[in-house]
Amino acid sequence: MRKTGLTLVEIMIIIAIVALLASFALPNLITARKTSNEAAAKATIRSLSTAAEAYATANKGQYPVAVSSLAEFITSASDYCEDLVGTTSTVQGYNYACTMTATGYTFVAAPVTAGTTGSITYTATTGGVLTPL
Repeated sequence: MRKTGLTLVEIMIIIAIVALLASFALPNLITARKTSNEAAAKATIRSLSTAAEAYATANKGQYPVAVSSLAEFITSASDYCEDLVGTTSTVQGYNYACTMTATGYTFVAAPVTAGTTGSITYTATTGGVLTPL
């Protein structure tokens, strides 16, 4: 009667091969996630800025002073900004800070962990100027 199965040495070789393959895939996965976070942050800041500019156009040059005012132009604004001054929201590896007054705005998206969740801080200011830092 012959027993079938893997020996301890064979199992250790399989584990070593899997670990080697994982060591190649993991850095690519981290880079892809960081790139995805950066693209999402840039798009979000651009959308918030566009919504604020559209609001000002519709309201005789007066910019919104509350995030809720942007709901007509961008429904997800409250996911990224809060009406409380000095608060930040964290979404997809980025912290969002929004400052809005009747005369202008500043939207900032900064990585939660620089180099890991993202490498670029995006800022949009009155007039729709998007600046990567």
